[in-house]
Amino acid sequence: MNKPTPAAHPRSAPTPVLSVSPVVLPAPGRAVELQVRVSAPVTGSELPIILLSHGHGRSNHLSSLNGYAPLAHFLAAHGFVVIQPTHLDSKTLVLDSGDPDAPLYWRARAGDMKRILDQLDAIERAVAGLAGRLDRSKVAVIGHSLGGHTASLLLGTRHKDLHDGTAVNLAEPRIKAGVLLAAPGRGDALSRFAAENYPFFSTIDFSTMTTPALVIAGDKDDSPHLTVAGADWHADPYLLAPGPKSLVTLFDAGHGLGGVSGYDVAETTDENPERVAAVQRLTWAYLRTALYSGDSAWQEAQDALTGAAHPLGRVESK
Repeated sequence: MNKPTPAAHPRSAPTPVLSVSPVVLPAPGRAVELQVRVSAPVTGSELPIILLSHGHGRSNHLSSLNGYAPLAHFLAAHGFVVIQPTHLDSKTLVLDSGDPDAPLYWRARAGDMKRILDQLDAIERAVAGLAGRLDRSKVAVIGHSLGGHTASLLLGTRHKDLHDGTAVNLAEPRIKAGVLLAAPGRGDALSRFAAENYPFFSTIDFSTMTTPALVIAGDKDDSPHLTVAGADWHADPYLLAPGPKSLVTLFDAGHGLGGVSGYDVAETTDENPERVAAVQRLTWAYLRTALYSGDSAWQEAQDALTGAAHPLGRVESK
């Protein structure tokens, strides 16, 4: 498989990264205080912000602020400040299973991201050298798997409350763009297991997800424990949401998209460093162009992905 062309790479060399964790944020009403990791380039000012939401995987620590190093480090080394919370569904936490939002804590996950944006002053104070370097007008969200669902909620996706049927709207207007990685799809294609254990998924409505977003899905990501629709299910956030949206379908990619949740992760069934590199560059490029009007990074990355003799995937937009 040919390597992506140089146009897929960020234009500047990576800079050293400072990563600080845990930064503990007060969270009244939450089961535990909110802990986050902050990764930032050691130089630069007016830095855009990325909120990175982890998935709900089998590992003990990847689904926490300690996971997703391939994404967090790359994006921080190329000019973003990346903030990663440990959501309440993380296996690093042992919580009362009687919580009505358990086991996935889908509403609380979106609330975590809002808390982070509410407490950027505290985050700046807690991370040496960060004060005054954030551009709070340029905020994006990235999520993988269940984290992709969290990102979609912040971008405008809605649910119906299972008890009274009212609409649940968790959209966050401070977030200007997002990237959904292997995110869940429509509610009428759930597996029996998902329908019984995660019934809130059955009410998902992408028609209100109006914020610009990139959806990245693998064409081998069948996810039979979640859906009967096969790999196409993960394209639903693109197909069922209004534009502007883009969809990247990665060839031969499974749910791990090559290994985005961590370096050398045994549960990644499709480990492929080249594929991870493509996800890194595509994510960076899309958010650069989404946050900086006129930036050509996204077009260059698309050309690199599809223009090789053996492309890594395909791209469509609306």
